[in-house]
Amino acid sequence: MGIQVVKNKAMEIAMKIKKLGQDDPRRIVHSIKVGVALTLVSLFYYWKPLYDGFGASGIWAVMTVVVIFEFTVGGTLSKGLNRGLGTLLAGSLGVGVNYLANLSGQKGEPFVLGIFVFLIAASATFSRFFPGIKARYDYGVLIFILTFSLVSISGYRIDEFLTLAHQRLSTILVGGAICIMISILVCPVWAGETLHNSVTSNINKLADYLEGFGGEYFYCCEDGEHGVATEKGKSFVEGYKAVLNSKSMEDSMANFARWEPKHGKFRFRHPWKHYLKIGSLTRQCAYQIEALNRHLCPQLQTQDPSQLRRMIEVPCKTLSSESGKALKALATGMKAMTNPSSSSQVHLNAAKSAMNDLKDSLKLGTAQTTNLLEIIPDATVASILIEIVKSVEDLSEAVVELSLKAHFKSIEATVSPEKPQLLHKGTINPLVEAEDEQPHVISVRGTEDGDLTEKKGSSGTTSLPT
Repeated sequence: MGIQVVKNKAMEIAMKIKKLGQDDPRRIVHSIKVGVALTLVSLFYYWKPLYDGFGASGIWAVMTVVVIFEFTVGGTLSKGLNRGLGTLLAGSLGVGVNYLANLSGQKGEPFVLGIFVFLIAASATFSRFFPGIKARYDYGVLIFILTFSLVSISGYRIDEFLTLAHQRLSTILVGGAICIMISILVCPVWAGETLHNSVTSNINKLADYLEGFGGEYFYCCEDGEHGVATEKGKSFVEGYKAVLNSKSMEDSMANFARWEPKHGKFRFRHPWKHYLKIGSLTRQCAYQIEALNRHLCPQLQTQDPSQLRRMIEVPCKTLSSESGKALKALATGMKAMTNPSSSSQVHLNAAKSAMNDLKDSLKLGTAQTTNLLEIIPDATVASILIEIVKSVEDLSEAVVELSLKAHFKSIEATVSPEKPQLLHKGTINPLVEAEDEQPHVISVRGTEDGDLTEKKGSSGTTSLPT
């Protein structure tokens, strides 16, 4: 019995490992890259010529790889540069402090070192509370404090200390260089590209929900019985929830993306900060959808829809569907890095028109209803949908602003000349024009009952049979 439990537990762990790798194969590649980097820096110990040159300081190269090798190129560059600059500045300052302490004599040396350690460590720690430093240089400041403290309190003489500092700095630089080269040259994972795809995917998830909401909420058939669920089923209902917790990942990726060089379609000074604005607006819309989703499940238990729901069904379906299509157009434009203003604006205008119709239906429905408790759920849903349209409009403006800042391509819609079409039923008998008559222009128009009339220059109007 116990062996079977162990087997089941081992099988469960194996399935989780397999799923983790299948969800994002880049994780497997990253693990291999870290192993390769650690193997290379281990040569400082395995290869005798390197060990004779650097000695025990080679362990700093190993520590550097473990600490700074991040999943993305931007993360590795950020930590690598922070560690290098922090070590260099702290080492230089530590040498100066040790030199001043030696000048003060054997008795005054501990007091001078203690004062400098206190002042510099306290000042550097306080600087970590500044948002700008916290976001970009927090790791560098931490390395600065650690390195300065180790250097300043060391008991080595100046000549021995300089040799040791040179060896440690050299091994740290070599370890950092190996990490950066492997991260960039071997299957690179760019933080900027990850951020771009994540924001685009989040907008798509909201679009899927809004496109499927109308079919789920207004589930009833005309005879009042339960209708069939939408073709998408229930999968779209849960998709938007991943957007609610996306802030920390987007902040991290935007911070790392600032350190990355030009890659793919993204230039060096790409407006990564603007993605945070789009992400914030996306989450606001997701919170509104969260409130909307709370009214979805209880309605599926209702057998007899209220009169107000029947009145607002068409505008609500149109509003949610067109809002979803507008978000789809924004996501498609972002993914292709093209200006989505023209394609999204068409659906956004249709959603606004449906929003006005919904407001009119709400006024008419509430005026005709005496039982206010009956209409509260449907009126709440309608109000949330109206707010969602406003959020979609704000999101559209932010995406268009990004397309201008990032110099997305502008795609001009090519409109082919429209061919004349008859929108009503009917036939036109051929007209034979006499040779001696003056040419005239014939225009055909349809009437509500399907009749067609021909208007002929100045000679009057001739009715054509249908």
